[in-house]
Amino acid sequence: MISGCTSNTSAPKGATPEKVLKVGVTAGPHAEIMEVVKRVADKEGLKIEIVEFNDYIQPNVALNQGDIDVNSYQHQPWLDNQIKDRKYELSTLAKTLIFPMGMYSNKVKHLEDIKEGAIVAIPNDPTNGSRALAILEKNGLIKLKENVGLKATAADIIANPKKLKISELDAAQIPRSINDVDIAAINTNYAIVAGLVPTKDAIALEDSNSPYANLLVVRTKDKDDPIFQKLVKAYHSEEVKQFALEHFKGSAIPAW
Repeated sequence: MISGCTSNTSAPKGATPEKVLKVGVTAGPHAEIMEVVKRVADKEGLKIEIVEFNDYIQPNVALNQGDIDVNSYQHQPWLDNQIKDRKYELSTLAKTLIFPMGMYSNKVKHLEDIKEGAIVAIPNDPTNGSRALAILEKNGLIKLKENVGLKATAADIIANPKKLKISELDAAQIPRSINDVDIAAINTNYAIVAGLVPTKDAIALEDSNSPYANLLVVRTKDKDDPIFQKLVKAYHSEEVKQFALEHFKGSAIPAW
């Protein structure tokens, strides 16, 4: 029995109570996509209640505490870091979409135009900060220590020819700070909310080979509950895929 599910009290006497799956999402793209998943699931008899959050921390807190049944907003490196730091008993259920992180600027139109001493805003959480640094390295602006992989921090920069100044900010706040910095590394969900179109406005963008596919995540003890396979089926439907590709204009890439 999933602790976060509720019963339909209006069900006829003797009938099996209808399960309602509480799904936590961050506001913006994940919430929009889950509305489509909800419609698809409803056709298959699965009821979903969408619970929105405005940061990256609370969806895992709520899931681990049993306030919701599943969440949909994070990639594997973030989940691994949260499990390590907070001792959550959470597991990946399935991959969903890749929302490529992009570099944005109101001051330059190309990364090669960046001046010496430019300020670069990156997320202050370990996984998304590393993700931003990887984009800078791929575009030849910095060089990181070998073998730091997905755990790179600003301290791992061993070459910085343009003497870029790395400013670490809360990921949700970066779009509001774009005029105060020269370049801003912004997660796609926050970019879209800020009115930015990643494929049009980003001056650098992750490609489909990114290891940061988003996930459906559940409590480990609930992972084998059949209700979650219904959720995965609804998410991986053609209707959801087409919505993501058309609505986000190629900025949300199906990972299944």
